[in-house]
Amino acid sequence: MKNDGATHQGLALGGIAPDFTLSNQFGEPVSLSGLRGTAVALVFYPFAFSGVCTGELSELQENVGEFEKAGVHLLAISVDSKYALRAYAQAQGYSFDLLADFWPHGQVAQSYGVFDADRGMATRSTFLITASGVLADTFSTPTGQARPLGRYRQALERL
Repeated sequence: MKNDGATHQGLALGGIAPDFTLSNQFGEPVSLSGLRGTAVALVFYPFAFSGVCTGELSELQENVGEFEKAGVHLLAISVDSKYALRAYAQAQGYSFDLLADFWPHGQVAQSYGVFDADRGMATRSTFLITASGVLADTFSTPTGQARPLGRYRQALERL
């Protein structure tokens, strides 16, 4: 597991997280700046319906109360379309927003330095952002390796 002190592509802990607006699984726009006043966990993952991603997101769903208790809005982001994400959320019972970084393809993942252009997907990376928009923590794991729930708990403690 990687914890980048300087994070990705020039993003630094203590710096302002890049703003974005993406559609959730219902086609509703969600912007990071629109959530100011609330801490946010951005969970980038490669693809809906894939095994490791489903395991990770299902574990987050099972523990979504920990994020709520900490006052953290959970946002999961992939390069899938909003239509695929709606089917995925319904099939898995996810109650949090799944955001479509579909077009321009992977633009938000690129702005966070976590887009794998060779494979056309976001890498498995998480960013914890304070209520004022400051990057408080980040961590990632290699493709095929799930992020442990314990690492999320550590990140929540840093807010």
